[in-house]
Amino acid sequence: MHVDRFFRKWLFLLCSVLLLTLASGTSCATETRLLLVVGDSLSAGYGLPNGKGWVDLLRMRLEQLRAQQTLRVDYTVVNASISGETTSGGLSRLPQLLRLHQPAIVLIELGANDGLRGLSLDMAQANLAHMIETSQQAHARVVLIGTPLPENYGKPYIESFSAIFTRLSHTYHINLAPSLFSRLSVDADNFQADRLHPNVQAQPMLLEAVWPALQPLLQ
Repeated sequence: MHVDRFFRKWLFLLCSVLLLTLASGTSCATETRLLLVVGDSLSAGYGLPNGKGWVDLLRMRLEQLRAQQTLRVDYTVVNASISGETTSGGLSRLPQLLRLHQPAIVLIELGANDGLRGLSLDMAQANLAHMIETSQQAHARVVLIGTPLPENYGKPYIESFSAIFTRLSHTYHINLAPSLFSRLSVDADNFQADRLHPNVQAQPMLLEAVWPALQPLLQ
């Protein structure tokens, strides 16, 4: 009888420990979300060694913040950027990317190639608007990243181009990084030989241009 009572107490304690362990494991489970970057050569790392682009630096920063427990969520970064991509190309690829990855956040960095090729700014704005709407319909939050044009395109054209990003951010109430080059001086030391693509040492500055618009969405 004494042995049977001892066994019941022991079994009760064992079950209690197991239940507490399971509950603790459930509460501490790490949530994982996906962050999708849809951009052009500026985000694809054109002319850079592998792993040195600003998107790679973003991935490393998110990993560091999670390791420091500054972030409660693990973010997987998928870089779907393609060199030479236009807003039309991004728009055509986006639905499949959303179905495949189901991102929580979408960073859109497109438009520079439309501007450089002299494509219709109205069409570029319409394409970006459609990308934003499509992302939001897929329950993703959007960060729009403005892209610069060379000064030789003329002030009126450059201002009209830049206004697209501001207008869309206001219309759709999304976070805006006004220019990927906002932290970057036009000094030649920051650019590759083509004077269009930032070099390795400039990539941290590109990340800093995006970070203030992205950070509030991470928690």
